[in-house]
Amino acid sequence: KTRPMEYRIAQLEALGHFLDDKKQHILEATACDLGKAPFEAELSEILLCKNELHETLNNLSHWMKDEQVDRTLAMQLDSAFIRKDPYGVVLIIAPWNYPIQLFLVPLIGAIAAGNCAIIKPSEVSKKTERLVAEVLPSYLDKDCFAVVTGGVPETTRLLENKFDYIFFTGSPPVGRIVMTAAAKHLTPVTLELGGKNPCYVSDTCNVANVARRVVWGRFFNAGQTCIAPDYVLCTMEMQEKLLPALRKAIDDFYGPNPRESPDFGRIVSDKQFQRVQRLLGSGRVAIGGQTDEAERYIAPTVLADVQPSDPIMQEEIFGPILPIVIIANMDEAINFINSRERPLAVYAFSSNDKVVNQVLARTSSGGFCGNDTLMHVTLTSLPFGGIGNSGLGMHHGKFSFDTFSHRRGCLKRGMGREPLNGPRYPPYSQQKFGVIRATSKVTCKNDCTLL
Repeated sequence: KTRPMEYRIAQLEALGHFLDDKKQHILEATACDLGKAPFEAELSEILLCKNELHETLNNLSHWMKDEQVDRTLAMQLDSAFIRKDPYGVVLIIAPWNYPIQLFLVPLIGAIAAGNCAIIKPSEVSKKTERLVAEVLPSYLDKDCFAVVTGGVPETTRLLENKFDYIFFTGSPPVGRIVMTAAAKHLTPVTLELGGKNPCYVSDTCNVANVARRVVWGRFFNAGQTCIAPDYVLCTMEMQEKLLPALRKAIDDFYGPNPRESPDFGRIVSDKQFQRVQRLLGSGRVAIGGQTDEAERYIAPTVLADVQPSDPIMQEEIFGPILPIVIIANMDEAINFINSRERPLAVYAFSSNDKVVNQVLARTSSGGFCGNDTLMHVTLTSLPFGGIGNSGLGMHHGKFSFDTFSHRRGCLKRGMGREPLNGPRYPPYSQQKFGVIRATSKVTCKNDCTLL
């Protein structure tokens, strides 16, 4: 039922209607759950989803086509192609920090590829979970798409079932649980996990511009973003220049009292608030540091002189705190990055393009952004995904379609021309093998030297 292109388009268009019709409900739900400003919610939860949707609708007919492949001389009369088949029933487990975008973007890919899907929104973002559970099914075909709600026990039960593909967004520890459950059924997975994303700031840069771009990326959604810059690496001299620039950027964005700013969010739950608040004990508070548990408010905070052994450097912060770790030079920064788990993103700021290129060339991460933060994720033409501890697999745009498609290698031959098959049949001979080799070999176009 889900295979025809017309069916897929109808379901995708229904997702567009959901975003249009329920826009105000989405803004209200994310404001209630996360204190998310309407601007941030519309950008991250609606506009980015619409971009994915339009990119998919614009290109779906092309993506679905069989992909013709090269053939050897022996198969010139045959048809060889890659068919893009759906996996079957896909499970999408979404997190709470971007509770619409992070289920909808993978769902767009799953539908585009012709799959059925079960969506499990996060129970932590309660208002958005209720909205998705109550409203989304009325837009989609209930035979093929369902929303399941609940907490850890329900998700555990859900994972006991055999799915054809599992797409999980969340933390590395839970990612391991999901992958273990999937292994019992040999189910393929995509894991979009987090990590501590380093942000190297070189001594040659426009300090004011760096501060504004880092402050925006770190404190967007009150820091509850998996690709937020998690810590800054810079020299002591740059720290002294950066601190007043960061203070000015925070003041420009959120005013002298960010608690009163309509543009600064809140921590999603009491449990998360207490976890993030404990991290304020690392280094010294250079900017911010104020908290209010009743409101789940933590001010935009910068910690200076943080040590690599401090608690804040042992886990992903996922809150509005920016630690600064002092390094001597670029080489030390690169060594520091490479000594830790591979992150979801690496950021590098420098007026010298060679420095940015060096950080790119000598590190490994899910994604990379030079001289800005977060913006690489807005391009549907770039794959989004982690590596190592930060994830497995990728999505966005065509990469989502490919993730949810089984690339089925196909060869179709005619029933006639049987004498052409003679050389491959017994009794074997060197003469027959010579014919097979001549008609089946792939030749190296350049001079190949075996070292």
